[in-house]
Amino acid sequence: MTINDLFHSMALGPAPESAAPAQQWLDSHQRRFGHYINGTWQHPADTATFATINPSTGAHLADIAQGDAQMVETAVTAATQALASWSQTSGHVRARYLYAIARHIQKHARLFAVLESLDNGKPIRESRDIDIPLVIRHFYHHAGWAQIADSEFPDYQAVGVCAQIIPWNFPLLMLAWKIAPALAAGNTVVLKPAEWTPLTALLFGEICTAVGLPAGVVNIVTGDGATGAALAKHPGVHKVAFTGSTEVGRILRTATAGSGKKLSLELGGKSPFIVFADADLDAVVEGVVDAVWFNQGQVCCAGTRLLADERIAPELTKRLLRRMQTLRVGDALDKSIDMGAIVAERQLTRIRELVAQGVAEGATCHQSDCALPEQGYFFPPTLLTNVGPAATVAQEEIFGPVIVSMTFRTPSEAVALANNTRYGLAASIWSQNVDVALDVANQLKAGVVWINSSNVFDAASGFGGYRESGFGREGGREGLYEYLKPKPRPAPPLPVASFRICEAPESHLVGVDRTPKLYIGGKQARPDSGYSRVVNSPSGRRLAEVGDGNRKDLRNAVEAARAAASGWAKTTAHTRAQILYYIGENMYARGGDFACLLAAQHGLTATQAAGEVEACIEQWFHAAAWADKYDGMVHHTPHRAVVMATPEPIGVLGLIAPTAPSLLGSVALIAPAIAMGNAVVVVPSQTAPLGLLELYQVLDTSDVPAGVINIVPGAQHTLTKTLAEHADVDALWAVGDAELHTLVERASAGNLKRTWCRSDATSDWLATPYRESLRQAVQWKNIWVPYGA
Repeated sequence: MTINDLFHSMALGPAPESAAPAQQWLDSHQRRFGHYINGTWQHPADTATFATINPSTGAHLADIAQGDAQMVETAVTAATQALASWSQTSGHVRARYLYAIARHIQKHARLFAVLESLDNGKPIRESRDIDIPLVIRHFYHHAGWAQIADSEFPDYQAVGVCAQIIPWNFPLLMLAWKIAPALAAGNTVVLKPAEWTPLTALLFGEICTAVGLPAGVVNIVTGDGATGAALAKHPGVHKVAFTGSTEVGRILRTATAGSGKKLSLELGGKSPFIVFADADLDAVVEGVVDAVWFNQGQVCCAGTRLLADERIAPELTKRLLRRMQTLRVGDALDKSIDMGAIVAERQLTRIRELVAQGVAEGATCHQSDCALPEQGYFFPPTLLTNVGPAATVAQEEIFGPVIVSMTFRTPSEAVALANNTRYGLAASIWSQNVDVALDVANQLKAGVVWINSSNVFDAASGFGGYRESGFGREGGREGLYEYLKPKPRPAPPLPVASFRICEAPESHLVGVDRTPKLYIGGKQARPDSGYSRVVNSPSGRRLAEVGDGNRKDLRNAVEAARAAASGWAKTTAHTRAQILYYIGENMYARGGDFACLLAAQHGLTATQAAGEVEACIEQWFHAAAWADKYDGMVHHTPHRAVVMATPEPIGVLGLIAPTAPSLLGSVALIAPAIAMGNAVVVVPSQTAPLGLLELYQVLDTSDVPAGVINIVPGAQHTLTKTLAEHADVDALWAVGDAELHTLVERASAGNLKRTWCRSDATSDWLATPYRESLRQAVQWKNIWVPYGA
């Protein structure tokens, strides 16, 4: 081939990156690694090992120690001992350590990049130019949070010992996403890297020693899934952070149920890549390259469902097929390649099986004709067309360089197709019409939305999903909250009421016999069972009989809440505030009646009962005040993009109220939830439900839309289990004992709904910072809007 031929073909020759420094580092450890615990390397003589290999060649890289329960115990003990001093270390000192870590990684950036590509199989250009700079950025960014944490989060403190389990697709970046905020907030860490890609985590251990990080603050235990399970279940762990598959996420939700551990899950995805007719198709094609063939498609937020306007779909397909032929697949250390190796043979087999299943179900398979290396684990860029929305390849995460294509006619149809998945991690929208793009972005069930871009990340911007893509956020202010918990403080005293109640509360209930009913869809409803349950006073006197709700009643209540949720979420915050104020106003007008009910149910004095009602009125006013003030924010990222972080309602919330205070406990759950635009299904106090059931008269006269608040009394544990298992309930809040918490968290694993459990042992839970209640009532969506000519 002549120079002239090369000039016209622009064919690239090999440009190998030297692996010598990484190989020398491996040799310096005799290619055998132990665990990094308490600032030293632990090499138990009798520990089993497993091999980590180079996916590009299949060559052996090193032998890694298999962590067992004893090693987990040793690591958690070290982290626990370090926690006392580290959590009390000043924010400035923690900032200096994080800054030093960032600087040291910067000094050894090329070694980290080469080692990452050797161990993972991703192209060196991606490791060098994307992963490692983002790792450094995270430690710099969180050094800043450490510096100002005390002033920015005055009502919060460190969670404690954090177990962090990370995946193999971005080994060092996921480490940074988790360790940086944990240390900034004052926590200590036990990290388990992925079995297939542990090397850069072990190199990071050396960095911790080099910067003089106190022993035990960061501990790294290697091993397989059994090691991770032992770590997550350890009673000395206060927080579990996991990134990985949805299936393992469910296992962790079940395993940690009732333990009191804080849990954040960043799980699978099947992200839509929506292309409107006015989009720049050349930019779209490159966007697909970044969205799907970046990191061989081994990205949880990869835009693997291409939804194209049917008017431009044929042309887009033609351009994609042409672009696929130009992609080069080869050794990860070759700087001229576009795609590297699949991480392991097992993963390659899964990709092949799913593509074959797609073809068997009717899809047409298009693949690049690029030559694949004879050694290693490689798969060509792949496009599947003629795919239906219900096809396996349109619903299941393939986690490989495969995109499936479908078409739509209208924006509403695009939204429906995009949301037709159990996941909700990310989405990408391509249009020159910013009005259309933003309107669609706000309708998508996704935690991150990129407009005219894809796979853009930054430490200042939160990342995380909706639905079965998990809960919690990583990055930015939202991510730091995952490593903080409210400081304990006593419940505020009850206010002095400005109304009076009758001196003989039980006599107030004597008169015409009436049965307090369920309240569903804005109407009183008789229980489906036809049964009632007796409510007695503390003295044993029968006060009333209330309807005994069951599974069918909850079904009706959830359906009513779901029907109301979308309209209530779209109601302006100002209107929601006015309705909340109105509830408080009307409750005040009947304050004496409510106080009599409370006094009779709980044996309270007139002053105590009136004080609780006054506190309820304050709750309505407080929620009203926040309804139009809990704002979003614009993140400052190094990219030329406006990143809008917006709080969105979660949807339908199940609320399990405490036994006492029965009315105030219920109102303290309902008010912030509906202030943020959610619809709720409330299970009131099992023994004292009368006050909340009487609230229907206030709701009916306060312009509350039907279905926004639904009340179903009955056997608390039975109703709780039904709500927790219900696939159309998006989150569950519960105030109760450890048994109730275990039930809530274990039963919610089915659709991985968010849960928020608090103890009713004392009334201290009522002192939770109000911002925490609002934060629990929303999910954050980050919308990236690029700008510039």
